[in-house]
Amino acid sequence: MQTLDPIPAPTAAYYQKDEDPLPATKVRIAYLLSQYPAVSHTFFLQEVLGLRRRGLHIETASINKPDRPVESLAPEEAIEAKGTRYIKSGQALQIARALLETTFFQPLVVVRGLGAVFSIKGLPLRKRAFWLLYLAEAILLGRWMNRRRLTHLHVHFGGPVASVGMLASIAWKIPYSLTIHGPEELLSVDAYHLREKIAQAAFVMCISDFCRSQLCQLTEPKDWAKFTVNRLGVDPVMLAPSSRPVETPARRQESALELVCTGRLVAAKGHHILIEALALLQERGVTLHTTLIGAGPQRESLEALVAVRGLGENVVFTSALSHAATLEYVRRADIFTLASFAEGIPVALMEAMSLGVPCVSTTIAGIPELIRSGQDGLLVAPANVGALADALEALALDPALRKQLGSSGRQRIVADYNLPLNQQMLAECFEKKLLMS
Repeated sequence: MQTLDPIPAPTAAYYQKDEDPLPATKVRIAYLLSQYPAVSHTFFLQEVLGLRRRGLHIETASINKPDRPVESLAPEEAIEAKGTRYIKSGQALQIARALLETTFFQPLVVVRGLGAVFSIKGLPLRKRAFWLLYLAEAILLGRWMNRRRLTHLHVHFGGPVASVGMLASIAWKIPYSLTIHGPEELLSVDAYHLREKIAQAAFVMCISDFCRSQLCQLTEPKDWAKFTVNRLGVDPVMLAPSSRPVETPARRQESALELVCTGRLVAAKGHHILIEALALLQERGVTLHTTLIGAGPQRESLEALVAVRGLGENVVFTSALSHAATLEYVRRADIFTLASFAEGIPVALMEAMSLGVPCVSTTIAGIPELIRSGQDGLLVAPANVGALADALEALALDPALRKQLGSSGRQRIVADYNLPLNQQMLAECFEKKLLMS
């Protein structure tokens, strides 16, 4: 029987060769992601590296290749990309050979997978065809896991990538688990068949109490023990505040305050509300030089709105930037804002808070767990132009308030959204749950 060549590993020191003996109790985990590395999900990289540092054996698989050419990746990302199994990356003939080999030599894998696909109720013909493609990816994933002797599969997000993960779990009889973030999975419960994915999962990590509550709403009380809250975070040592110029009236007469907003230019991020709030502030005589960092389908309409509202001199679009470049903008900001309609708990807010930048955001999903309004930052109702303008104006006109909220926001990160501490808890949670399974 022919097999596909093993994928290259990032370093010989980290990955063991296939012939190396393994301790009987060693758990080898596959992390499955939709795209890795990716600018919009830098926390995946930090989580994987952090868990490895804490002794877990983790190898990564991704449905899609990185979102940038290899030469544009940061050094750590390039190493990860080299050691990641890209499910769709093989040549068509190579993929077809692998699927045929599995069908011929391991027919029960295919039978179980097909049974899972055709047992899903309410799938129209076109969507069932997509699930057959997910099954093909699941078969390729399982072959790689067997070759690497990986014994557990963990999947981030509950969308199509979890469809592949669930089918791999069923077809190959591999235990799997999920991390649910929101908002997309929680807004598409039926379309994503989230209940079925939770039922198949050995356990489910939730990034917030809000997320856990939404999963409890979808499931029976007997399943709630599966759900564990493990918060995301950032490293407050790596993201320490920079020294800022002394606030003086003369300085502020020379230049406008810097406001930064990061995020994809999509409806859920509320950029239209932010631009309307900036226009209202301009009418009040308050000018904020605003940088919108991100790319997305709404850029054209947002640029048109900026022009109509006469904000062209004070609102800049940068398109998507590297994580390092984005952090430099945030580090220099006087205020950071997200006017989102739907979120999980944005890592972008955590980064700004860790850097000591006062934040304004909305009272949705898990954000109030991160920011206690008036204590760690300011929160307003979503889609409320006036309330957002008022909060931004309050910070713009009060340097002492900016300093206070920036300082307390950082303390909040150090205490409760501290990445090294949360990664240690995640590692312990993995070890406990996998030893129990």
